[in-house]
This record gives sequence, C-alpha cells and structure tokens, in this order.
Amino acid sequence: MPRRKKGEDSPKRANPNPNVVGLHAQVLDQKITDTLEINFMPYAMSVIVSRAIPEIDGFKPAHRKLLYTMYKMGLLTGGRTKSANIVGQTMRLNPHGDAAIYETMVRLSKGYEALLTPFVDSKGNFGKVYSRDMSYAASRYTEAKLSPICAELFRDIDSDTVDFVDNYDSTMKEPQLLPTTFPNVLVSANTGIAVGMASNICSFNLEEVCRTEIEYLANPECDIYSTLRAPDFSTGGELLYDAEGIREVYETGRGSVKLRAKWRFDKSENLIEVYEIPYTTTAEAVMDKVAELVKTGKLREISDMRDETDLTGLKLAIDLKRGTDPDKLMAKLFRSTPLMDSFACNFNILIAGTPKVMGIREILAEWTAWRMEAVRRRVYCDLQKKRDRLHLLRGLGKILLDIDKAIKIIRGTQEEAEVVPNLMIGFGIDEIQAEFVAEIKLRNINKEYILKRLQDIERLEKEIADLEDTLKSPRRIKTIIKRELENVIKKYGAPRKTDIVYEHEIVEVEEEPEGEDYPVTVFFSRGGYLKKITPQSLRMSGEQKFKEGDGLLTKFEATNNSELLVFTDRFQCYKTRLSEFGDTKASALGTYVPTQLKMEEGESAIFVCVPGDYTGNLIYFYENGKAARVALSGFETKTNRKKLANAYSDRSPLVAILPILEDTDVAVYTSDGRAVVFPTILLMPKTTKNTQGVGVVSPKKNRIVTDARLLAETRIKNVSRYRVRSIPAAGALLRDEDREEQQMSFLEGDGDA
Repeated sequence: MPRRKKGEDSPKRANPNPNVVGLHAQVLDQKITDTLEINFMPYAMSVIVSRAIPEIDGFKPAHRKLLYTMYKMGLLTGGRTKSANIVGQTMRLNPHGDAAIYETMVRLSKGYEALLTPFVDSKGNFGKVYSRDMSYAASRYTEAKLSPICAELFRDIDSDTVDFVDNYDSTMKEPQLLPTTFPNVLVSANTGIAVGMASNICSFNLEEVCRTEIEYLANPECDIYSTLRAPDFSTGGELLYDAEGIREVYETGRGSVKLRAKWRFDKSENLIEVYEIPYTTTAEAVMDKVAELVKTGKLREISDMRDETDLTGLKLAIDLKRGTDPDKLMAKLFRSTPLMDSFACNFNILIAGTPKVMGIREILAEWTAWRMEAVRRRVYCDLQKKRDRLHLLRGLGKILLDIDKAIKIIRGTQEEAEVVPNLMIGFGIDEIQAEFVAEIKLRNINKEYILKRLQDIERLEKEIADLEDTLKSPRRIKTIIKRELENVIKKYGAPRKTDIVYEHEIVEVEEEPEGEDYPVTVFFSRGGYLKKITPQSLRMSGEQKFKEGDGLLTKFEATNNSELLVFTDRFQCYKTRLSEFGDTKASALGTYVPTQLKMEEGESAIFVCVPGDYTGNLIYFYENGKAARVALSGFETKTNRKKLANAYSDRSPLVAILPILEDTDVAVYTSDGRAVVFPTILLMPKTTKNTQGVGVVSPKKNRIVTDARLLAETRIKNVSRYRVRSIPAAGALLRDEDREEQQMSFLEGDGDA
C-alpha cells in the first residue's frame, strides 16, 4: 500500500450507507415543533377520533364494526355461532388483532354484565365485570349472537339513514354511525382514554332515558330531574343521592356520584353477605383491602371473609366475631374499603368529529337533532321509492288503457331490441316505464290486474303527499321518534338495578375511635426498637433494658392514638400510629420497628417523632455541615399513604433530626472537638423535603458533623463561647466541663438489632 506523503490530506473513507447520513441530518435538522405536528398530531387525532371517544350513537368504532359484522352475518335473527368465527369476520372491518376484537365482544356481552342493555347474547364463560381474576374463556369455546334490542340499532339502516364509508382496504362499506332509535349514548356505560383527553360516561336506566327524551321532544326546557332520576349501573348497589352533585353532572357533564354495596345480615350464621358492589371496583379488591385491615389490627370484628360467588351471582361472606354490631361494622367498611366508591363522570363525546364535554340536556339536544336527520333521511328514501313506483305505474296505466294497441305494437316489431323504443313512441312514455311494461306477463293482462294497478296509483299518490308533508313538518318527525321510543320502553324497559338512597334515608353511624386513648411514654433505641409504656407501668419499672450494644436514642411523651413518623436509612418516612404497637414494660426489648412496618429488606429505622397537628418543623443535620428546616405539614397527607419517599436528602449522611415547635437554640458538634450554638431562626423553612439546606458549619478538610441537639438538652455551660450570630461558622473548641459524657448519633451502629 503506498505511503501518504507529508502534508497530503488523508483520503476520506467511503460511507457504506449514504442514506443513513441523510436520514440523520434530516432528524437533526427537524424542529421539535415540526416533529410534533408531522408525527405526533396525526396519531393523537387518530386515537381521539377513531378509537377512544364514543360518538352520538353511543359507540366507539370498535363496537360499531363488531356489531355491524354480526348484523351482516345474520346473527340478529339466526342462531349463535362460535365467537372465533365472529372475530375473524370482524377483522375485515377492524385492522386490529383478534384479541382486541374479542375483548370488545366480551364487554358488550350479556355474560360479562358490564352494560345495562347488553348487545351480545352470549353463551359460555365471558368473565364478570365485578371480578378481576375471573377471566373469560377463549373465543373458540364461546358462542354469541346479537341481542333482540339490536333491532333498534339497525332499524332502517338500509334506508339511507346514515352515511357509509369504505373500510380500511376499500373492499367493503361500513356505517359511520348506527341509527339507534333510543339515546344509547346515555344508556350504555363507556370509558375511553385518548391523547390529552378522556371520556367516562355512566349508564342510565333505559326507560328513564327514553321518557326523558320524550319529555324533551315536547319541551326542551322540561325538568329532566323528574324523569332521569340518577345514574343506574349494571352491578346494582346503592347510589347515595347528592342533589348538588347530580346537578353538577347533569349540567356540566363532569362530577362524581357515590356508590356503595348492598348487604344483608344472616343472624343465624352471624355473618354479613355482600351481594352487590359498586361498578368501579371488584370483589378481589374488596377482599384484599379487608384482609389488609384485618392483618394490621384495624378490623378486629371480622374472623373470616370468603368469596362465595357462584352461578347465582356475587356473594362475599364476612364471618363476625361474637357481639359485633353489623351496622357499625359496615359503616366502618364503607369508610375504609372500596365497598363505597365514587364514579367520576366525564361526558366527552365526539360531535361531527370534534370532542365535546356536554351536560345531559345538551346531549339530548345533539341526539335529537341527529335522530331527526336520520328519520328525515329515511322518510326521504321511502318517498323516492314510492315516487319511482308511481312513475312505473303511471306508465303502466297508459298502456293498460289500450292493451290492444300495446299488443299490436309488440307483435308488429321485428326485433326484440326495438320493442321498448316502439312502446315509448306509441304511448309517449320514457324508457324506464317502457322496460317495466315490456316485462309484464301475459297472464296479467286482465281486468282485475288493471283495476288493482290503477288503485295502487291512487294509494301511492296519497302516501307520497303524506311523506312530503312529513318532510316539511319537524313536529311530525318528532312524533315518529316519540312513537319509536314508546315502543322501545314497551319491549325492553326494565326496573332500575341501582337503588337510590336519599340523604334523609342515610343512617349515620358514629365512628368509634381506633382504640382507647391514654398517655404513654415512648422509648426508641439506636437499634430500631420501640417501647410504649403507660405511666403506671413506668412508675413500677426499674432501669430500661436494651439489647447488647444498643441504647436509648430518643424519649418523648405522647398518647396512644398519636400518629408516628418513622424515618429510615433509605431516605423514606413511614406513617403509622402508636396504637399499632403493643404496651410493653421497661424490662422488655420492645417492638422491632422495621418488622412491624414491613420495611424493605435491610432497611433500618433511625428516628421517630410524633407530628401532632403538623404545625411544627423538622431540622435535618448532615455530615457535610449543612442543615435543612422543613415544615411538618409536608408530611400530612389526605389519603392513607403509609410510606413517603424522598423524606430527606441523600447527598450526605444524616446525623440528626430535631423536631421543633418554635424557634430555639441548637448545638452542633464536629469531629474535631468543636461546637457551634445558633438560633434556629437563622434557618429559613424549605418547601422541598429532600433539600440539602444551607451550611451551618464551615467546611474544613477531614471535619464532619457528628451530632446536633437542642441546646436545652446539652451539658454546655459556657454558652456564649460557642454562640454565633451568623452561619456557617467554624465554632469553638469544647471545654472539658461542656463535653457530653458520651456523644453518639443514631447512625452509630445498632448492636445486634
């Protein structure tokens, strides 16, 4: 290989794939706004318009494609067929996988019980909406057909009531909407999560919705609350009626309704049977929560709980301990388990391709306008058919008036192709009429046939006039819609499944305290052991006992029901109550906190405190000389969260945590035998719990903070020697009389714990 001369440029290596460079350059040069507009926005719009948000007929595209496929398969009137067959046929309209299509069928099925008016008449195991673990059988094992109510979905679909579009590969047509004769959008529960928006429509009773629509047709300002009482759910249960909450949902399309389970008490067996639960939860979720409360000792009234669900329906059996009041127990379960839950409403519906959140009255207005247009199109389609028929009969009428002439023309025609033109010339009719006449059978050329056809002309003229009048009259269109709604009520109306419990019917059961409240003294050791000792036991006890190598870290007064914050060496804080710990004696080692709180493997408790009403502050001191003051209110949570992550900074080892209710003086000790005393007012409160804070001790090589205490709890006598007015400070060397007998932080070993 020839050697390159000095000063000569090195040859450029050939690019094995020049397209890659071009592609990279294109990506690097493209602005993020262009990427969002070109790549992300079409995807987002596709999800919103073609997948997740239901339309005014109450269906998403996946629902509509499945039901229309079943309709074309003749499953409205025929027998059931294998679900796998339906899924395969649906793939001609739905380009998604068979699993997604079958899941859609499951949700619409009678067996799954997710809808008040199921559209799929199913046979086999389709799972249950109220069970998380009861999975449905594979499609090859189940059978299905359309439910009878689907006749109301497809009524007159072949009469040009809705638009048809090409499917994804343009091999067949599918309807854009289904011409439902009732406001299915309010009858069928629907949930969808799109990009940047979602929809969550609760279900209403079919009869109530139809009667409300009938009232609305008569008077758009009608009182919808009198006919549409409240949402109705397929799983039953009870709805706690809140007038303001219902009004918010009805008027804005947003809000929530509160649901709770139905139960009965079997006195002979001393057990409670829960047989209907809120639509928003599952039997397994209820069981798990009750088991958790029993395990933590918060439900001492329950001895056992079983899921006895069978073919007759849901049943959760709760065995009670002797003397338990079932009403008080259920009130407790409603407060602390999913047996009482809320359904968050978000009536987001696609109107002409645009998502819109609407209240009930606005939804009824949109559905009425859409349904009136569908009926008008159906009437116009019928009108056109009758006009065409009349046109043929009028041509026939001219022929029948002189049959002999028609026969003469036909017999005198030499070629078959000339028959129609000769009839057109002989009677002054158009080609369509002449074709119709030419196809008449010879047996029909009799007096009876002629008279009947002439009567048909008179009847059609009257019917056409009536249809033309209907097209011009919105009142008559509304009458047709009303008649169809009354027919739906008569055929498919059913009582409510979810009972309404009004405010005056709710029996309030006073909440009993978690446990008896009494004063206690808490001892917490460096090894993570906690002792809760009553005053009587403390007066009778002697010296506190600890494991070998362990010792007291902190001691404070509290009450049995006080909340407790437990900080760990994993920068986490656990929340519990002192009532969760049993009373002990000084001679006992106490309760090992990591085990009691089910901490992570290897995690240790390093500090505990009682937050009270969360009005004070915590001051964290770190080895690197920094300190952070954080408000206790940051640890107050509205939910029952047991663990808070990022409770303090992980940038330097934690040395001490000092709880303070008001500003005071603190003393900080360093590894080189110095101390700094300063007022806590110099530390400004921080909003972030895991902030590192500000410097307290001036950094020096190989010097770290070893301890920090409230000044009142130290042995320092010469306070003025160590006091500083600003921080950070170097501090002063400790005199012998100011030294602690033993300085040990809560991070210095845990003995055998």
